[in-house]
Amino acid sequence: MSNKSGSVLYTGVTNNLFRRMNEHRSRAKMDSFTYRYNVYKLVYFEFHYTIQAAITREKQIKAGSRKRNLS
Repeated sequence: MSNKSGSVLYTGVTNNLFRRMNEHRSRAKMDSFTYRYNVYKLVYFEFHYTIQAAITREKQIKAGSRKRNLS
């Protein structure tokens, strides 16, 4: 996910993408990263059959550079 200008990237794991997007867009948690940086736009997602595979992939994405993640 990102903000309007694309200057922020947020990566996370969920078992219900639609619900999680609504949670972020509602801005209910004022101390959250997505609230603080006005993150609301889905720019990319992947589907994995197991939570272990999803978490492994999330760690790979977070470990990479921003430049590589944007390409």
